[in-house]
Amino acid sequence: MLKRMLLMLAVTMALIAGLGFVKFRQIQAAIAEGAAYQPPPEAVTTIVAAREDWPVTLNVIGTAAAVQGVTVSADLPGIVERIAFESGRTVTRGDVLVKLDTRQEEAQLAAAEAQLELARLNYDRMKALVAEDAVSRAEYDRAAAEAKQAEARIGEIRATIARKTIRAPFSGILGIRQANLGQYLAGGDAVVPLQSLHPIYVNFGVPQQDAVRLRIGGQVRVIAEDLGGEAFTGRITALNSVVDADTRNVQVQATLANPQGRLRPGMFVQTRIAVGASQAVIPLPASAISYAPYGDSVYVVSEMKDQNGAPYTGVRQQVVKLGPAQGDQVALLSGVRPGEEIVTSGVFKLRNGAAVTVNNQLQPSNSKSPTPEES
Repeated sequence: MLKRMLLMLAVTMALIAGLGFVKFRQIQAAIAEGAAYQPPPEAVTTIVAAREDWPVTLNVIGTAAAVQGVTVSADLPGIVERIAFESGRTVTRGDVLVKLDTRQEEAQLAAAEAQLELARLNYDRMKALVAEDAVSRAEYDRAAAEAKQAEARIGEIRATIARKTIRAPFSGILGIRQANLGQYLAGGDAVVPLQSLHPIYVNFGVPQQDAVRLRIGGQVRVIAEDLGGEAFTGRITALNSVVDADTRNVQVQATLANPQGRLRPGMFVQTRIAVGASQAVIPLPASAISYAPYGDSVYVVSEMKDQNGAPYTGVRQQVVKLGPAQGDQVALLSGVRPGEEIVTSGVFKLRNGAAVTVNNQLQPSNSKSPTPEES
């Protein structure tokens, strides 16, 4: 009985040992297959790095401002008798915009003219009598003063009538009308905004360390994203004499031609100022850059060898130093040499040493001055 139990135990242990050995071999084979497994190559697009000369520019946000801009208002109180403009129209300096009711002043003018006529007759009469010593010199002087006062009174009334005719103080484009026919306007009440848009100012701030490189007359390039990336060129016309204590920026003003009035006061624009000689850079599409907190990098395509020494096309991650951007392109200041093949799309799925296959049938955008299709 004991021998039979020992035999059964030995057979069971042998069976378990055999199964364990078979499983061990299966696990070893799986590990070997996993170590030898190579993922399929990732499809990417590439570009050959080439050196270009880019001007050294300072890129800041600017705001368009009118060279002359006011809200035309009433000088004297009165009732609107006539409106001689339409909202949004172009006007010339001196054009009549609004005429207030002047019937009372015109009646006063008629009375003053009659008073002037009487004063002049009296003055002429006194002038003849004083020559004959028929009246005193004091009476003659009084008549002369009355005639001058009558003339001054007429001038005052005519000035009041003229001030009740509201005219454009300069040439420009009107805004939306803020006064209505028959409305009573007090002194200072708004009538209509008026902006002079050609030329136009662009105001922007630059850090104090960069302000020393700017000069009056320096060229400025302005790009309005809201106008489909339309570019305007102008010159720096003023540099503020003080540095803002809060931002440590210096305010700069540039003047640009704006004959069609495309730029409007208050618009935000991208401002680029040339501040030095050209700089040699390697421009790449922005999609080629892998941004990371520890450093920005690109993937360089090169021929590599696997663990068995077999050659394959792979990528090498290379840390780079970035410079300014223009449109779809970002300038590389260091890290890449001309002639190297750089991955331009698909970088998010790559790692150092990954196998790739290059397919350049569809390239990402790579223009310094892109034009959006739906701008």
